[in-house]
Amino acid sequence: MFDLTELVGSCAAVLTTLSFLPQVFRTWSTGSAHDFSWIWVIGFASGLFLWLIYGLALSSVPLVGANGLTLALVLLIGFIKWRGRLSV
Repeated sequence: MFDLTELVGSCAAVLTTLSFLPQVFRTWSTGSAHDFSWIWVIGFASGLFLWLIYGLALSSVPLVGANGLTLALVLLIGFIKWRGRLSV
């Protein structure tokens, strides 16, 4: 059955997650996350985690998929930032 709400949610999820990928690729290729503040990394990751929990509670595939993937990408940026701090 066609569900317009899930279709809109899926399109939003794909667009917002894909729009974040260039930042991740740049951070990965340069090996530096210096431009990201720890407050942003922690705050954004926390918000994504809460959206993920909310999506799980609603059994919403777009919410779970987009926020789970974006959370993993933000944690990757956080790891690169942390790793860069150790080498300084």
